[in-house]
Amino acid sequence: MDGVATVGRGPRARGPRRRGTTGALLAALTAGILLAGCTVGGPNDNGRGSDEGRRDDRISAPPAGSLLAVKIDNVRAARPQTGLDAADIVYAEQVEGGLSRLMAVYATKFPETVGPVRSARESDLELLRQFDEPTLAFSGAQGKLLPLIDMAPLHAKTPEDAGDAFFRGDEKPAPHNLYLRPEKLIDSPPGTDALTTGFHFGPAPDGGTPETSRTVRYPAARFTFTWSDDRQRWLVSMDGTPTITTDDVRVAPATVVVQYVTIRESRFRDYLGNNTPYTETVGSGRAEVLRDGRAFEANWDRRTPTDGTAFTAPDGRQMNFAEGQVWVVYAKA
Repeated sequence: MDGVATVGRGPRARGPRRRGTTGALLAALTAGILLAGCTVGGPNDNGRGSDEGRRDDRISAPPAGSLLAVKIDNVRAARPQTGLDAADIVYAEQVEGGLSRLMAVYATKFPETVGPVRSARESDLELLRQFDEPTLAFSGAQGKLLPLIDMAPLHAKTPEDAGDAFFRGDEKPAPHNLYLRPEKLIDSPPGTDALTTGFHFGPAPDGGTPETSRTVRYPAARFTFTWSDDRQRWLVSMDGTPTITTDDVRVAPATVVVQYVTIRESRFRDYLGNNTPYTETVGSGRAEVLRDGRAFEANWDRRTPTDGTAFTAPDGRQMNFAEGQVWVVYAKA
């Protein structure tokens, strides 16, 4: 389309995926994992993690073209966060106890520091399959999940195997004080070609409904996006408090996607007995796209884990996002 910039065209925008030595075993295992809905959480969610069952032959040093995804703490004690404003995409998901956690995705630029870094969830493996061997930075995970992370087509990096890239700050108590220096993991950001998510950027579609504020609620967390005419962006607030980074920058994406998905109970619980939700990001359903001070009804579709998520208008036309940061908030369908 004339005048439309496209960021990524699905998972093969950069050529065939490299599967390494695990090949068919990985594909079969991952499919079984996702169907079973195994999740994470537990006593290792403390910034240390566990090396139980970790493989020695997992993907090692991230290549120069590797996209970086960082799991970011989002309880009140973890705020303000660092480096959140520099992300290309921020995913918000529900975790134990109805709380929320963020995954920040970096491809066009790396901030000096990102954090606080927290633990991974099994849903992350499904979400990240749409990218070509991304690097996932996290603090740890439940022991039973770590071998599955190691077998996934990504570069898993924790303080245990990339100690130079992580450090503890002194302004927050543990476990809310673990930070990452991205350039200690990857020499330089890979660029927009790494964003193989199916997102498309360009002029706004016709129609839409004027929108000044939108709130998405989880059982114990909420996100509010307020339109700013001055900035032409959505100002983020979380749990009623403006989201401002440690560098005193108000987080303000150009596009907010409220994506309605299945969030179901898993078979696993954390060490407090809370069930770990599993967010299904493969499938199809309804979404709302907020851009330019308007709300647009949309449909989303992701047919396999290696596909990007495509968003279309009700009439089937491609749904364009506004240029700039995108927030995707997973809401229960």
